[in-house]
Amino acid sequence: QIRRPELLSVFTEQVYGKMPADKVDVSYKKLDDNHSAVNGSATRKQIEITFSHNGIERKALLLMYLPNHVKTKVPVFLHFNFQGNQTVSSDPDIIPSQYSDRPRGNQASRWPVEKIIDAGYGLATIHYFDFFPDSKDRYAESILALFGHPSEGDIPADGGQAIAAWAWGYSRVMDYLETDWQVDASKIILMGHSRLGKTSLWVGATDPRFAIVISNESGCGGAALSRRQVGETVNRINHAFPHWFCKNFRRYNKKEGELPIDQHLIAPRPLYVASAEEDRWSDPKGEFLSTAYAGEVYKLYGMKGLETTTMPTVNMPIMNRVAYHNRTGVHDVTDFDWENYIKFADKWLK
Repeated sequence: QIRRPELLSVFTEQVYGKMPADKVDVSYKKLDDNHSAVNGSATRKQIEITFSHNGIERKALLLMYLPNHVKTKVPVFLHFNFQGNQTVSSDPDIIPSQYSDRPRGNQASRWPVEKIIDAGYGLATIHYFDFFPDSKDRYAESILALFGHPSEGDIPADGGQAIAAWAWGYSRVMDYLETDWQVDASKIILMGHSRLGKTSLWVGATDPRFAIVISNESGCGGAALSRRQVGETVNRINHAFPHWFCKNFRRYNKKEGELPIDQHLIAPRPLYVASAEEDRWSDPKGEFLSTAYAGEVYKLYGMKGLETTTMPTVNMPIMNRVAYHNRTGVHDVTDFDWENYIKFADKWLK
């Protein structure tokens, strides 16, 4: 009741930025409800979500697969995609995302839809461009325009930019999932990879409705400890992607020691952080240490963190209330990652 709001305030004002509190009108339109998708094993839904405010509209297209063999409300993995809904599967009936012309099934290796369905989970995804096209020159196309912020110059020093907009989007999808009769909204697993891993941690911190939070190779501004200054540092990230964090975060370029916080994470909900051995840019050791030290907070709740500050052997997950693995390979999302995320979800949700 005391320390958490203090930390949240500092993260908001100095790192991720505030989103305007204006109420936005939201409507849902079902474009697709097919009960014989994925060789008959799943129901595919496609929902157009429209946001309206100040005479401006923005739309987002939600793609969902829900298992037919589960006769009760289902838990769902919510994970935004990078290249458009049509790239997560070769399914010819997926409606392409508005900001993407990438080929159908282009990133299917990152999305083992059948494996997720067979395990009894649903999958929900949106192209992250629907909330903020990932460019420093495209504020006007983002949902920030709804709030009178169509350019970087309109945003205050502590105002949210792309990561805050993507986080806002995750929470708005949760709003929809709470209305879907087939979904168990108390069992939504929030997942993000890379820059969306940074986002998932921020969403998890700000929106307690998510049952589990997963960060896959999120690096600087995500799970990695900023003070280590390894790989993607605060200075590098703010210069390469000035539209991601709030402007105040730039104060700490090459001054990580002055940060009033660091990336210690989310309690008491189950948390899984993952690294890849060859993904040095994301600083696997920094991601591990951050996750390990977060265990001190879980102990306050009588829960087990990683219980070690020694990095585990590659491909050997630690899976307590806090979980971590460092797999072989590069910056990606693989079947190994998904298999362990499903095991973790089984452990805490089933």
